[in-house]
Amino acid sequence: MKTYRALLLLFALLLTASLHAQNDTLRILAIGNSFADDGIEYLDEVARSAGKHIIVANTYIGGCSIARHLDNARHDRPAYLYRKNIDGKYTEEHDKTLHDAIRDEAWDYIVFQQVSDLAGQYGTYFPDLAELMDYVRPLATNPHVQYALQQTWAYARNSTHPGFYRYGKDQQTMYNEVVFAYSQAARRQHITRVIPTGTAIQNARSSSLGDTLCRDGYHLNLTYGRYTAACTWFETFFGEPSTGIAYRPEGVSEAQAKIAQQAAHAAILCPTAVTDLSHL
Repeated sequence: MKTYRALLLLFALLLTASLHAQNDTLRILAIGNSFADDGIEYLDEVARSAGKHIIVANTYIGGCSIARHLDNARHDRPAYLYRKNIDGKYTEEHDKTLHDAIRDEAWDYIVFQQVSDLAGQYGTYFPDLAELMDYVRPLATNPHVQYALQQTWAYARNSTHPGFYRYGKDQQTMYNEVVFAYSQAARRQHITRVIPTGTAIQNARSSSLGDTLCRDGYHLNLTYGRYTAACTWFETFFGEPSTGIAYRPEGVSEAQAKIAQQAAHAAILCPTAVTDLSHL
């Protein structure tokens, strides 16, 4: 009898611990593209380094715009690579729909973004963003789900991306227009969280890193570029500073990690203007 009671007690403790872990897990879904991949690639490592549990996923189509996401939603197209990370373990599933991804978890946050070359063109956000959010809301299983936007970043000054011509091939012009467009879109849709990744990247560019945070003129480099973005996502959703986090990706020096963390933290404090980090 004592053994049976002990087993029951052990089972109850394990169940309680499991439920506690589930309740302490933050769940984030990005309805994005490769820029969302850049943003979340190291997010799980950063979060776990800070003692946090996270599930993060991206509905991936390279170069996917809000308009294309909406069209896929309307026709329930199985057009996505669904990349999901649970505490550091990635899975990938092909031919998934937005419906599949939204219903997969009781997401705490669902993140939207515009395709990078249109990110500074406010007129391209509507009515598509509003209609896409109208599609998502009834499918979300968490009654307390919140919505966010990832503010994307301006291209490198030497970028050859054809969309850079929309901004006169001027990085500062692109940055200013991206910040304006996301701020206005968030206000119109009553979205209270904008992940200021674009500002964090621009902050880092003012440091000794210079204009080296992109690997091809527009995607973030695989080391301190993506790390800067991950620190920005971490601070946005956990409300804690990334400065001092022990984790840094392989190939990122201690000095580079410090700049990335400071760039992210400064962006959280001042999300719509560049903070000069020339002393770093």
